[in-house]
Amino acid sequence: MADQVADLERQGQNVAGETPAPEPDAVTEETTVHDDDIELERTIGLVGGLAIGIGTMIGAGIFVFPGLAADNAGLAATASFAIGGVVALLVALPTSELATAMPRSGGGYYFISRGMGTAYGAIVGLGLWLGLMFASAFYLVGLGHYASAVVAELGVPLPFSPVTVVGLVFGVALTALSIGGTENTATLQNVVVGVLLLVLTGFLSYGVLDAVGVFGRGTVPERFFSRGYFPVLTTAALVFTSYLGFAQVATVAGEIKQPGRNLPRAMVGSVLVVTAFYVVTIFVATSAFGADRLGQFGETAMVEVAREFLGLPGAVAILGAGLLATFSSANASILSASRAVYALSRDALLPRKASEVNLRFGTPHVALLAAGGPILALVATGQVELLAEVASFLHLVMYGLMCVALLVLRRRDPDWYAPSYRVPGYPVLPGVGALASFGLIAFMQPASIGIGVLVMGASYLWYRYYAADVSLRGDI
Repeated sequence: MADQVADLERQGQNVAGETPAPEPDAVTEETTVHDDDIELERTIGLVGGLAIGIGTMIGAGIFVFPGLAADNAGLAATASFAIGGVVALLVALPTSELATAMPRSGGGYYFISRGMGTAYGAIVGLGLWLGLMFASAFYLVGLGHYASAVVAELGVPLPFSPVTVVGLVFGVALTALSIGGTENTATLQNVVVGVLLLVLTGFLSYGVLDAVGVFGRGTVPERFFSRGYFPVLTTAALVFTSYLGFAQVATVAGEIKQPGRNLPRAMVGSVLVVTAFYVVTIFVATSAFGADRLGQFGETAMVEVAREFLGLPGAVAILGAGLLATFSSANASILSASRAVYALSRDALLPRKASEVNLRFGTPHVALLAAGGPILALVATGQVELLAEVASFLHLVMYGLMCVALLVLRRRDPDWYAPSYRVPGYPVLPGVGALASFGLIAFMQPASIGIGVLVMGASYLWYRYYAADVSLRGDI
């Protein structure tokens, strides 16, 4: 307890939980400066923010999910991805308002803890950290599947499956890259996403023209709801992991240049772009084979779709794009997971050590190691669908509570709450966003819900044991 009191004193809080007036110079256009003179530089512009959002969302999901989604819902998996996009947009708009009012690292955790109190913040913050680790592991396992497909395409015999090994190696490498500097990570993300979008745009344009018969084939597929209506919603819950990227932009809000302008554009823009890509991808993929056969190809179904359209060159191009996509998703998620740890530590909900910033690189190296280490353990399980759904569960809880936090803050109207962007359609839109987020959880597998509830329960117990005396509500 003495350590917690010391942490509170270093943060300008007294032991009774009272908080001082906000520091007016804590957030500038160039840096986020904390009261102990530790600062994170604002090095990520609008393009970088869009690259984090798009690169995470259009990454692993667009290459790993089509076969799994088609197997579950048939052609109606198109609607599943559209539903996921609508839910993401309903949350992205309220999140944009919260982010311009509180442009700090930590994202949803920061918004909820300041709007609803420390207990909610602790559950969400620790859940966000763990949820991003599940998502990162899912992306790295997807990367392993595509690396395995490359090895098979080259005809190289291996005595073991490279899926887990590749995931572990890249998990270590990306963590080390992030420690080397946020600007390095953002630059790499921009390049990867640019190449990825170029390849996908060319491939999907050809696929759409083929599907509608421009090339004389005309392969628009079977009855839309061939599996029924309920699988559309269960599949939407599964693939929602594909839409986590916009909130990861908010997680690095403390490092976004001109946050009042760039945060809303990056979050909403990334959701709109990615939703369009996903819907077209599922349409093209099911047009090529039909849902039954597409589902048989599993995690690398898009490789077979490209082979069907363009032969070996198409398969090679999509293999390369799949590697880039899963790489970019993992890269952005590891960065965001570390910033969740960093924010929790600065608020004394985790040991202060976790918020140390490397003096050479200007990055929270301890937080990055705290994120990267457990990710490797999850990668070793290789459970693609379970990892994806647990990540979705924990994020949907956070998304719903972010919408509630906005309603609470608007009603309380504290002096410090002055967002430069205000969500349209208040209070209906954030209310619908909360209901949609919580409602989608009901369609998940019981095992995923169970693990998610256990994570939340453990987070609450940690709060009660370690940080019950910390008070954050209203402190920015």
